[in-house]
Amino acid sequence: MLTGEAVGNPLTGHTTYLTSIAYSPDGRYIISGSGDNTIRIWDAETGTTIGNPLEGHTGWVRSVAYSPDGQHIISGSDDNTIQIWDVKTGTTTGKPLEGHTDLVRSVAYSPDGHYIISGSHDKTIRIWDAETGAVVGKPLEGHTFIIYSIAYSPSGQHIISGSGDICDLLP
Repeated sequence: MLTGEAVGNPLTGHTTYLTSIAYSPDGRYIISGSGDNTIRIWDAETGTTIGNPLEGHTGWVRSVAYSPDGQHIISGSDDNTIQIWDVKTGTTTGKPLEGHTDLVRSVAYSPDGHYIISGSHDKTIRIWDAETGAVVGKPLEGHTFIIYSIAYSPSGQHIISGSGDICDLLP
C-alpha cells in the first residue's frame, strides 16, 4: 500500500548537490550522480554505499542511468562528456563519449541496450552506439533552448525530449 512515508534514512555521502538518481533494473541498487563529480552505488535495501565513488568526470555529474541488463552505468556531465562504467569493476569502459559542445544534462539507454541518447545545453540530442561509443547519425536539432530531459519510448522507436521551449516526440 502506498503511504507516502519515507522508507529508511536519507542516503548520505556526496559532498554537494545530488543531481540524478536511478534504480538498477532488478531494483537491488540505486545510483546517484552529484555536483561533487562522482557517482555512488547504493544497496537499495540497506542504504549503504557499495565500493568507492566512481570518479572520472571533471564536472558535475548531471544524469545517470543503468543499462537494461544492469551491467553498465552511463553518466552525463558538465565536462561535456558521457562516460560508460562497468558496474562490477567500477571503471570506465573506453574513452568518454565526446561531441556535445556544452554540458550533458540527460542520458538514457534504449530499451534493448544497443543505443545511448544524450541531451545537452548545446540544444542537441545525440545517439551513440552503446558498444563502440560511436556517434550514430547527425545530432538531432530543433530545440531553441537547452535540453533538460530525454527518454526512449518502451518500443525504442521514439525519443522524447524536454526543453525550456517545447516538448517534441522525435521519430
